[in-house]
Amino acid sequence: MSILEHPIGDDLGMHNNIRNYAGAQGARVANFFINDSFGVPSYFIPFFLIILGLRMMRTYRLKLWKWFIGCSVLMVWSSILLAYLFTNKLDFIFPNFIYPGGQHGANICTWCISQIGEPGLILSLFIIAVLFCIYISSETIHLIRKALHPSINFKKNKEEEAEAAGIQEDIIASDPLTKEKHIDPQPVTVDFPQDEPNDDKIDPEEDIISGETEDEPDISEDEYPEGEDNDDKNLIIEKEETQKTEPKFSVDKAPDDIYEGPELEPYNPKLDLENYHFPPLGLLQKYENSEPIVDMEEQSANKDKIINVLRSFGIEISTIKATVGPTITLYEITPAEGIRISKIRNLEDDIALSLKALGIRIIAPIPGKGTIGIEVPNKKANIVSMESILNSKKFQENSYELPLALGKTITNEVFMVDLTKAPHMLVAGATGMGKSVGLNAVVTSLLYKKHPAELKFVIIDPKKVEFGIYAPIERHYLAKLPDSNDAIITDVTKVVQTLKSLCVEMDTRYDLLKKAGARNIKEYNEKFIKRRLNPQNGHKFLPYIVVIIDEFGDLIMTAGKEVELPICRIAQLARAVGIHMIIATQRPTTSIITGTIKANFPARVAFRVASMIDSRIILDRPGANQLIGKGDMLYLQGGEPIRIQCAFIDTPEVDRIVNFISKQQGYTSAFMLPEYVEEGDGSATQSDIDMNRLDSMFEDAARLVVIHQQGSTSLIQRKFSIGYNRAGRIMDQLEKAGIVGPTEGSKARKVLCADETELEMRLSGLQS
Repeated sequence: MSILEHPIGDDLGMHNNIRNYAGAQGARVANFFINDSFGVPSYFIPFFLIILGLRMMRTYRLKLWKWFIGCSVLMVWSSILLAYLFTNKLDFIFPNFIYPGGQHGANICTWCISQIGEPGLILSLFIIAVLFCIYISSETIHLIRKALHPSINFKKNKEEEAEAAGIQEDIIASDPLTKEKHIDPQPVTVDFPQDEPNDDKIDPEEDIISGETEDEPDISEDEYPEGEDNDDKNLIIEKEETQKTEPKFSVDKAPDDIYEGPELEPYNPKLDLENYHFPPLGLLQKYENSEPIVDMEEQSANKDKIINVLRSFGIEISTIKATVGPTITLYEITPAEGIRISKIRNLEDDIALSLKALGIRIIAPIPGKGTIGIEVPNKKANIVSMESILNSKKFQENSYELPLALGKTITNEVFMVDLTKAPHMLVAGATGMGKSVGLNAVVTSLLYKKHPAELKFVIIDPKKVEFGIYAPIERHYLAKLPDSNDAIITDVTKVVQTLKSLCVEMDTRYDLLKKAGARNIKEYNEKFIKRRLNPQNGHKFLPYIVVIIDEFGDLIMTAGKEVELPICRIAQLARAVGIHMIIATQRPTTSIITGTIKANFPARVAFRVASMIDSRIILDRPGANQLIGKGDMLYLQGGEPIRIQCAFIDTPEVDRIVNFISKQQGYTSAFMLPEYVEEGDGSATQSDIDMNRLDSMFEDAARLVVIHQQGSTSLIQRKFSIGYNRAGRIMDQLEKAGIVGPTEGSKARKVLCADETELEMRLSGLQS
């Protein structure tokens, strides 16, 4: 008899006779879960809590929702089953005060028997068990089929399944009914001769950015070239080998870097952070006035003023049409025959005076059209939100490697560029004209599209306040030097060292591309994903590196050529290896934006500047001095500049995005750039090294270098958690002792001791 049901005296008080290891309260809790709830299956609750703890400690990558559903179903199902078995059937196994199925199982079991009887209850439990097994593993279906029909093999091999899936995808793709129709926003055009506004404005269809941003790489097997051999004997041997299941190897001797062996599953660079989720669009701010509104009174008044001004100077026009954008309206006029274009171009100030507007810009003629364009600012500007840009179909379905969503054009179209095609960008403009907002828009568009395994940022911020907000995503997206504490680089000396380190990284990547026989980083990563490159030979997946330098003018004034030379070297060579640069400045002068910089940065972004001279320095033509500010900018990459309203993203929005990313699982540290050693430093200071005053970690570092057979300062720094300068001194002492060789540029030092025995002999010689 249970003491909880019939307590005697002080059984539940201070001097109780309960033998539960947790005492009276433990007995009450056990009675609640075992008798009053789900019975013995209640143990699935602490089991799930253990799984939850392991997941929170990030010990294992577990899908909590799947474990929760599995534990819940098993607990309910087992409760009903035990209640059925131990109700007047197997009561002799448990004491009469313990109910294995609990009150839940007893009630459900009694109700089911009264409704469908015992056979119906047994059949229901069996069906639920089979469905649960199918939910856990799809192999259950094949096992059931094989049990019912042992002579038939229902299971397809992987090739047949892949072929069937491919055929099905082709059928779906060819079916016009299955294609989703999505219409991008159309420009709002006003045709004045007809005096009717165009009401066919179509709102952009809202899409939701998915967790994954790119298609998975092609995993089809590549056929390796076989060696040519016309010998009949060899042909017979090859025929016999094709009937075997063993993997074939090519006859010709392949390079060491090419993997030859059994086909393996493609390498997934995202596997280290497979549970990473991209930021949702809900973190971005929505604005009510994000869509352009046509004010017919304003457009008609401007049309009349333009016609009157031109007519007063003897210029007649045949047609005039307006295209309304977020902040600018483009009036396209067709002059009458015999009118010189230069005559209209010279009336820019007169038209601005008549319209009482700031930032009138005349495009004469418009490229690809037989018209002349007059850009006039709207009286009421619309905000181009970052949310509307990232939620557009053009951004979600683009195939760019590094998509930069900058804003919207005059025709209200989303404007995007691929940084890999740019491949480097110069941003300039006066203070307060939207330069920092534009850089935040660039970073945000990349964060919404690229996985941390595919992209790394090197952020240089001399002002120390603009980009500090990105510091929390250090372990996800940022790269830094091994001896640096902060990933956001603010010290000028660290800037020079970082740029030279990027040059070392660039040279190392070119060596890898040369060994792999690839022309660019895209081809190299495709080979590595398909397991065609051997990691033991130094090959690895290479992420893109985007270098963002704010206030470039301050760096030039402080360091001069020491900063400009590595920047120019990276800009000239680093495109093929996936390193791209974006530099920004508020002082567009010839001493800062030199001819070398302009030659290596073909993509230019100009915000409003003070004078025409500044515009010519940035764009090699006027125009930036006629912008209206507040994100109004010109983008130039060959041809004519394009006027864009930059997407607006506020600091709280960036803060929410960064916090969302930082709370997810990241790498153990930031992406480490290689160390840079000045040429000649080692040989010049060898005579100054005192071997009688060795570092306390000298012997440990020597054993570490010999065991790994790698003479690297960063290795010593990471293993012993010491600073870069101390690790460099230890490396100099190892070189003086003859344990490692001298520096060889970007390569690691050679280890001169083959094993620990030889090392002990050298150490004993030093002590003697």
